[in-house]
Amino acid sequence: MAGTSTGSPDLVHGEGAAAHPHGWRRWLFATNHKDIGTLYLFFSVTMLMIGGALAMLIRLELFRPGLQFVQPELYNQFVGMHGLIMIFGAIMPAFVGFANWMVPLQVGAADMAFARMNNFSFWLLPPAALLLVTSFFVAGGAPGSGWTMYPPLSVQMGPGMDMTIFAVHMMGASSIMGAINIITTILNMRAPGLHLMRMPMFCWTWLITAYLLIAVMPVLATAVTMVLTDRHFDTTFFNAAGGGDPVMFQHIFWFFGHPEVYIMILPGFGIISQVIPAFSRKPLFGYASMVYATAAIAIISFIVWAHHMFTTGMPVTAQLFFMYATMLVAIPTGVKVFNWVATMWKGALSFEAPMLFAVGFLWVFTIGGFSGLILAVAPIDVQMQDTYYVVAHFHYVLVAGSLFALFSGYYYWVPKWTGHMYNEKRAHFHFWNSLLWVNLTFFPMHFLGLAGMPRRYADYASQFTDFNELVSVAAWLFGLTQVYWLLFIVLPNIRGGPPAPAKPWDGAEGLEWTVPSPAPFHTFEKPPLIK
Repeated sequence: MAGTSTGSPDLVHGEGAAAHPHGWRRWLFATNHKDIGTLYLFFSVTMLMIGGALAMLIRLELFRPGLQFVQPELYNQFVGMHGLIMIFGAIMPAFVGFANWMVPLQVGAADMAFARMNNFSFWLLPPAALLLVTSFFVAGGAPGSGWTMYPPLSVQMGPGMDMTIFAVHMMGASSIMGAINIITTILNMRAPGLHLMRMPMFCWTWLITAYLLIAVMPVLATAVTMVLTDRHFDTTFFNAAGGGDPVMFQHIFWFFGHPEVYIMILPGFGIISQVIPAFSRKPLFGYASMVYATAAIAIISFIVWAHHMFTTGMPVTAQLFFMYATMLVAIPTGVKVFNWVATMWKGALSFEAPMLFAVGFLWVFTIGGFSGLILAVAPIDVQMQDTYYVVAHFHYVLVAGSLFALFSGYYYWVPKWTGHMYNEKRAHFHFWNSLLWVNLTFFPMHFLGLAGMPRRYADYASQFTDFNELVSVAAWLFGLTQVYWLLFIVLPNIRGGPPAPAKPWDGAEGLEWTVPSPAPFHTFEKPPLIK
C-alpha cells in the first residue's frame, strides 16, 4: 500500500522485492493494515467453517433421541470447542479484521499506529487455533467442560485442557494488542478537524470495545491461570476440600464473560449504524445519543455478571441488584433500536444485500434482546437456567445478531476491499435462506427450554423429538447456506467480477461520513434527499 511505512529504511526505500515483498513473504511479514485485515478475515472464515462443522455434528446427534453417532464425552467436547472456536476464532477476529481495514480509512490515518505489533497480534491466532483443534487428538480429548471451563470439571481433565488454556492466553494477548492499536490509532492519528463527535459510528463502537477488551481479557487470563495452578501446582483456589470455592471461578469468569458478549456485538452496532443511513439516504438519527448509548451499554456490562449465577445460592438482595442492573441495559439498547428505525423512517430506502442483513439484524437482535430481558427476571431464570431457552437467547444475539452484522458489513465494504461487485442475486439468496433457517433453528429452542429440555445433553426425552428434528434440519440448511456464501459469493468476488464504481451504492457511500454539523474534511458528494 502506497504511503504505508514498515518502519524499516531498506524496505521503505529499497528496490525490487525488498520494497514490495511478494508471495508468502507479503503475508507473513505484513505491516499493511489492509493485508492484516484480510488475514484476520480469512482466518475468521476458516474458523467459522470449523466451528460450524462442530455445530452440524451436534445437531446430527440430536436429530433423534438416544445416542446415534457419538458418546456423551465426545458430544461434550464438540459443544465446548464449538463455543470457544466461534467466540475466539470466528466472531472476534472477524470484527478485528473489519477494524484493521476500515478504522485507518475512516479516521484518515496512513496505517494502524503500531504496524509490527499489528502483525504479531494476528500471527498469535493460527497457533492458538491449532492448539484448540488438535486438543481433540490428545489423551482424554478436548475439554468437555463447555466454553466456560468450570471447575472442578476443568481441573480434572486431561492435557487437552492445558492446550485450551494456552490457546486462550494467546488469543487474549492478541486481543489486547489489537485493542491498544485501535485506541492509539483513533485517539492519536485522526485527520485534522475530525473531532471525536464527528467520527463514523464504527470507529466509536470499536474505540469503546477496545477499552472493554483491555479491561476484561486479563480477568479471563487470571481465571484460567488459577485453573492451571490447581491442575499442576497443588493450589486449591477452586477446591472446597482445600479451602477454595468453585463458585469463585464463576464470579471471575463472568466478570470477563458478560462484557465479552458486548465485545462481540458493539462493533456490529457500529456497522449497522453506517449501513442503515447509507441505504436510507438520510443521516443517522440521534448521532450523539448513539455514542452515549454505546458507552452506557459498555459501562453497565461490568455490573451484571452474576445474572449468569442466579442458581448458585446468592442472597436475594444480590439477585435483586443483578436483576435490575441487567434490565437497565435494555434502555440504551432500546435507544439504539429506536434510532435505527427512526433513521429509516421516511428515508429513500433501497434493499441491496447490506441493507437486507441490517434490517434482518434489527429483527433477530430484538428477539434476542427480549428473551434476555425475560431471563433477567431472577425467578424465571431459576426455571430456565441451563435449558434450551438460554441457548436460543444467546444464539439469537450472537448468530443472528453478530453474524448478520458481519454479513451486512461484508457486503457493504467488499467493493472497497476487492474492487469488484459481488453478485446481488446470490447475495439475496444468501440473505433469505439465512433469515429463514436461523429462525427455524433457534426459535423452537425457546419452546424446548420452556418445556424443560436441558442443554449440553447428548440425549433427551422422546417428547422433544419433533422440535429437535425441525431444529436439526434447519441448522444443517443454515450451515449449507454459509458454505454457499463462501463458494459462490466470496471466492468469485475475490477472483473478479464487475468492477466496483467509485460510489457502489449510488452515492449513498458518502452518507457513511455524515456528522451532526458540517466538517471541514468532508469531501463526499451527498445524494439529494428524497422526501
